[in-house]
Amino acid sequence: MVTNKRQAMMQENRLRLIEAGRRAFAAQGYAAASMDELTASVGLTRGALYHNFGDKKGLLAAVVHQIDSAMAQKAQEIGALKTDAWEALLAEGAAYIEMALDAEVQRIVLLDGPAVLGDPSQWPSQDSCLQSTKRAVERLIAEGRMKRVDPEAAARLMNGAALNAALWVAASDDPATTLPKVIEAFNAMAGGLLTK
Repeated sequence: MVTNKRQAMMQENRLRLIEAGRRAFAAQGYAAASMDELTASVGLTRGALYHNFGDKKGLLAAVVHQIDSAMAQKAQEIGALKTDAWEALLAEGAAYIEMALDAEVQRIVLLDGPAVLGDPSQWPSQDSCLQSTKRAVERLIAEGRMKRVDPEAAARLMNGAALNAALWVAASDDPATTLPKVIEAFNAMAGGLLTK
């Protein structure tokens, strides 16, 4: 009983630190966020942060994972609204790219995340997106709607294009103007995988 209560408290502290990190990284950016202020804002110590995440970079990784996973989930939900499998796949990609307009996503996932954590295609949350896209590609190939190419290669290229498009939108001088051009090009490029 005591062990369960302790584990529940540790999990609650972990979630509180992730939420505090999310607020701090969104408002100030990774470099400027103070770990002392962040931990104090939720009544915890720097030791709790180190115990749960190892360091500030570990906390950022947890925050990025939370946001990027939610982005993938939202993109899949948007895709699920389409009745056509190909249109669903395109809608998922476009939705992911469009989330680059969100200030929190821009700063934490698309700007600070790659700068601090490295190649986004290696993040665990991106692997989940890749597997979902691969399953969709396999179905479309089996239905004869997509060219007979390697499903993993096609999924990696589509996911990579959507991710890089989102990175470009986030880093552009005018994201709102860049977005429609990017989505148009994404759809045109992806259309090359369709059978004629």
